[in-house]
Amino acid sequence: MSQQAGSGPTAAQHPPGLDLDRLREYLDREHPGLLAGPLAAELISGGKSNLTYRLHDADHRWVLRRPPLGHVLATAHDMGREHRVIAALAGTAVPVPGVHLLCTDPEVLGAPFYLMDEVLGSVYRTAGDVAGLGRERARTISFRLIDVLAELHAIDPAAVGLAGFGRPEGYLQRQLDRWLKQFESSRSREIDGMAELQQRLTEQLPHSQRSTVVHGDYRLDNAIIADDDSVAAVLDWEMATLGDPLADVGLLKVYWEIAGRIPGNPVAQAVSPDAGFPGMDELAERYAGRTGLDLAPLPWYTAFAGFKLAVISEGIHYRYTQGKTVGEGFAHIGGLVPLLVAASLETLLKPEGNN
Repeated sequence: MSQQAGSGPTAAQHPPGLDLDRLREYLDREHPGLLAGPLAAELISGGKSNLTYRLHDADHRWVLRRPPLGHVLATAHDMGREHRVIAALAGTAVPVPGVHLLCTDPEVLGAPFYLMDEVLGSVYRTAGDVAGLGRERARTISFRLIDVLAELHAIDPAAVGLAGFGRPEGYLQRQLDRWLKQFESSRSREIDGMAELQQRLTEQLPHSQRSTVVHGDYRLDNAIIADDDSVAAVLDWEMATLGDPLADVGLLKVYWEIAGRIPGNPVAQAVSPDAGFPGMDELAERYAGRTGLDLAPLPWYTAFAGFKLAVISEGIHYRYTQGKTVGEGFAHIGGLVPLLVAASLETLLKPEGNN
């Protein structure tokens, strides 16, 4: 994990969700010799997704991941899946951190968790983070980011031990059904346009061209960028599965060009033409050239991605209203949901402007 990840580490003897005494007891018992000296930790990021901590002793630095506190969606925050895909991708063209262990016993920290190496580099999350990059470096990072996505989608899942990682047949239909159920399990109010959006997505469902490993949340700030502007590691694999690769491209387009135009949106603040980043059309053309996929149906995937982000935002809003969200900046996230729904409907109604 990057030294610059998150909004800044919050030092504490026992950060929220991480009991260091119980963790030390577990590691000494199950992994003797791993630790050298006193154990300390800092919360790097939390609230929106899995809680992430920087963990260190006298000689080593790791990153620990666990689910958020309180209410979580039934199929999200699966530490076993995230650990499995990162371990499987080690040694491929997709850069990932080295992983050390997975603990599925909730008695240790109250939830499953896994431990991986810290990867040094930069995470570009805000406009301030990218202010000094310049056009040339911004374009280089963008092209390398899309190239890594193409490399991910070129991997044979069976060749890396992921043949049973998901069910690619009927992936898109199951995703629609699943995310509507996710919305129903987290909602506390009516959202204008949500039913119409789901109906239109169902009516215009495309046929998948290929089945690959899908990251599920691929974007600039889920990657660590090395000093030479290469991608040092891709992070946050909690939504990874086997499915339609264009789902990743559609989501990247939302982050790259759409989410940043929504007032108050806390994600995708780094990418902009003013900072020198190329448009998504240029990246999509590069991706299509490397993968051979037809991107004509990309508007559907883009609208679907906006739908998913709306559901995720509603889940965060639900946890915030319950007082179970760790972190700052979540008071207004509920207001993003109808805006994301409206943007997704516009994408489906006017696809010619999104090719």
